[in-house]
Amino acid sequence: MAYFGVDSTLPSTSPDAAATGSARQEAVRGVHPSAPIPVQGPGVGSEVRVALDESGLSVFPLILGGAEFGWNVDLESSHAILDAYAELGGNAVHTSDSFSSGRSEHIIGQWLHSRGLRDDIVLAVRVGGHPDNPGLGSVNLVRAVEASLTRLRTDRIDVLYLDATADRKTALEDTLATAEWLVETGKVRTIGAMGYAAAQLVEARIFASAGYPRITVLDVPFNVLRRHEFDSDLRLVAGAQGMAVTPSHALEHGFLAGRLRSKQRGSLSVRGAQLAANLNRRGNRTLRALDAVGAELGVPDAAVAVAWLLAQKLVTAPIVNAYAPGQVEELVQGVGVRLSRAQLADIARASE
Repeated sequence: MAYFGVDSTLPSTSPDAAATGSARQEAVRGVHPSAPIPVQGPGVGSEVRVALDESGLSVFPLILGGAEFGWNVDLESSHAILDAYAELGGNAVHTSDSFSSGRSEHIIGQWLHSRGLRDDIVLAVRVGGHPDNPGLGSVNLVRAVEASLTRLRTDRIDVLYLDATADRKTALEDTLATAEWLVETGKVRTIGAMGYAAAQLVEARIFASAGYPRITVLDVPFNVLRRHEFDSDLRLVAGAQGMAVTPSHALEHGFLAGRLRSKQRGSLSVRGAQLAANLNRRGNRTLRALDAVGAELGVPDAAVAVAWLLAQKLVTAPIVNAYAPGQVEELVQGVGVRLSRAQLADIARASE
């Protein structure tokens, strides 16, 4: 009888075959039953993708942010974080020309080049805040993009976020006219925005009907404690225009991961102490709700915070920063978590 193409009635008597079989048995016996199963091939998340916009870009529902690269995380640790994210199936990385004065872009660019992953990664870059090329005026916007391309060691940016918080003076039409040139020359694939009011996004859509590029991706500082940032007008416009929402500050600078609680750390950073004082009781109630849901589902608080965002209408993929490879594993768990209505209601009540 033959199984899987092997004729069991004709066992091999070859000395070489016997030696090979013996070696294989020894190898199998040498592995302890509790040893981790080796992972081969692409990560399980490599098949998990959501459409980002009409350009055809598709991303893992969790975008890895590079805000800490070159600031609180050195080059080697940053590359380890990026490796962990890619190995788990992640394919979208976000940075800004203002993060660590461009060092974040340098680090990500070195990683993309050394790993040969540029064509596999959706690269999102926010511009407007670098001191050398501030604002969104035509000259500085072009210079900012060129400088980012150089630091990132690439010829294109997949999603260019225009940071309106860094420039309230430049006319929207002028910015979009420059963005049009960047898209036409292949330096940018699609346009995103941060800091624009609902009325400005409506105006941008009117300009798009005249031939300017559409703003198809929106970054809002949004999480369970910052629900007011994504107000009803902004939600209405984003929904009506079919924008992909990629909220930043998903963990409120680490607070929603439970890492700033005094019970877990004997001392807090100045930033952490300020956050803890500002959030006070509402923040602690929210953490307790995340604790309860996390314990029920067997996942960390950070994963619950990510899952809460993904359960919100219009949210496509949160932008989340990590300080260590282990944190990437915690965050990615949130993609696979589906919160019940009762759990969502409990978290919402606690954060009010």
